[in-house]
Amino acid sequence: MKKTMLAGVITGLLILPAVSESYAQRKEPVPADAATIAALKKDVEKYPDSLPLHNDYIKEMTLTNPGLKPQYEAWMKKYPANYKIPLAIGTALYNREEPAATPYLKKVVAMKPKLAEVWQMLSIDAERWGNEKAAHEYMGKAKAAAPNDPSYAFYYAMDFEHTDPKKWREELYALAKRFPESERGAQGLYWLAARSTDKAEKFKVNEQLIAAYDPLKFNWSSSGASGLFDLYVSEGMYDKAASLADKMKSKESWASQVALASSLLKLKALKEAGKWNEAQVMIKEVKVPRYSGAAEYLNLLKAEIADASGNTRAAYDSLLVLFAKTPLPDTKAAIGKYSSKLGLSASQVDTDIAAAMKKNTYQAPPFSLDMYTEKRKASLEEYKGKVVLLTFWFPGCGPCRGEFPHFQEVVNKYDKSDLAYIGINVFPEQDDYVVPFMKGTGYTFTPLRSTNEWASEVYKVRGQPTNFLIDKEGNIVYSNFMINSNNQQMLELMIESLLNKSRGL
Repeated sequence: MKKTMLAGVITGLLILPAVSESYAQRKEPVPADAATIAALKKDVEKYPDSLPLHNDYIKEMTLTNPGLKPQYEAWMKKYPANYKIPLAIGTALYNREEPAATPYLKKVVAMKPKLAEVWQMLSIDAERWGNEKAAHEYMGKAKAAAPNDPSYAFYYAMDFEHTDPKKWREELYALAKRFPESERGAQGLYWLAARSTDKAEKFKVNEQLIAAYDPLKFNWSSSGASGLFDLYVSEGMYDKAASLADKMKSKESWASQVALASSLLKLKALKEAGKWNEAQVMIKEVKVPRYSGAAEYLNLLKAEIADASGNTRAAYDSLLVLFAKTPLPDTKAAIGKYSSKLGLSASQVDTDIAAAMKKNTYQAPPFSLDMYTEKRKASLEEYKGKVVLLTFWFPGCGPCRGEFPHFQEVVNKYDKSDLAYIGINVFPEQDDYVVPFMKGTGYTFTPLRSTNEWASEVYKVRGQPTNFLIDKEGNIVYSNFMINSNNQQMLELMIESLLNKSRGL
C-alpha cells in the first residue's frame, strides 16, 4: 500500500496515471494506421525534446508493437545526450508495469541524476524485482534529489516498515515535524498508527495526528480521527468518542459515528441501571459504520447484552456465525465464556463452529497451471490433504507486496505437510519479474502462471490481492480477506480451524 498510493503527476516531465490504477481492467490499444504513425515519427525526429510528441507516438504505435523498442534504440544512438528519449519509452513501460522499463530508467538517471521522480520509479520497479535493498537506495536518492518535497520523504520512510521498524518510526515523526502543513506529514502519522500493533501507540499517534493536523482540513487526519473514534469505542470510552464525533459532525461522512456515539451513551446508562431488556431492544437498532474498526467490539457488546437479558443461547449462536466468517481472538474467548455458561463441552463447541463454517463452504474450482520453478503444471488436486492458502497477485501489485510479509510470518509457523502456500500471478506480461521477486524476497509461496481473464472467470477474482483458504478436501472456507499487522492472528485462527476440522477435533 505504500508507493501504490502515489498520485500521478511528475512535474515538468510526464503525466503518470496513479500506480494503483486498475491494471486488471486495462484494454490493449489498437495501433494507428501507418500514415499516422509515420507522421508522428516525423514530428518526433523534428522535435526530439518534446515529451508530448513522444507520448503521442508511443500511444499510437502501442507498446506491444515489435517495432517500437528498436525505434527508440535507434533514436538513443542518434541522440545519445537526449535523456528525454529513454525517459519517454521508460516511463511508458513503467506505467504498464513492464519489466523492460528498468534499463531505460537507469539510462535517464545516469544522464540526469537529479530527477527525483525517476529515482522513485526505479525504487518501485526494484520492489517488483524483489530487490528491497535497491528499492531503499533508489528512494533515498529520490529524497536527496528533492529534499523539500514531502512526498519523497514519506515514501522513503515507508520503505522501512518491515526492514527497520525503528527507523520507520523515526522517519515518520521527522516527516510530521518538518512538514506540518503537508498532507504527507499527516499521512505518515496515520499509517504509523494504523500499522502499529501496540494499542497504546495507536492512541498516542492518532491523538498527536489530530492535534497537529486539523482533521476538518487534512484528509489523512480525518481518517486518523475515524481510527481514534473506533479505538475509543472499542475501549468503552464513549464520552471521548462522543466528544470526537461532535468535533467532526460538520463532515457529512461522520453522520454514522455521531449517531453511534449517541446510542452508546444511552446504552451505557441503560446498562448501569440494569435495564437489560431495554438495552437489548435498543442495540438491535444500532448501525455499525461501514468498515468500522470497532465492529468486533459492537458485536461482542450485542452478545453481552443478550446474555445479560437471559438470552445466552442467542449470544452464543450470534458469535458462532461471526466467528465462522471472521475468526478473531476476542470473539473466540466470548464463545468459550457463553458455551461454559450453557454447559457445552469443548468438542460440542468445535462441532458448532464447524457447522457454522460449513454454511460458507463451497467447492474450490479445479486448476492446472504452469509453474515458474519447475517445467510442469501444478493442480489443485495434488494439494488434497493440505490446507491451502491461495492468493491471486501480480508483481506490480503494491497491496500484494505489502501483504506478503504478514502471510509469510504466519506460514512459517506451520509444517509444509499441513499447509500449502500458493500465489497465482494473473498477468503473464510480468513473468520476468516473478522468479527474481521470489529469490530476492525469500517468500515461500509456490508461484503459478495464469491470466486475469481466467482468474476472473473461474475464481471470480475482481482485483488483487484476492485470497482464499481451502480445506484439505478442496473446499473454500474463507475468502476475500486481507491480512495486515493488526490481524495476523485471524489468519492463524482460520488455518487452525481447518486443521482442527480435518483432525476431527
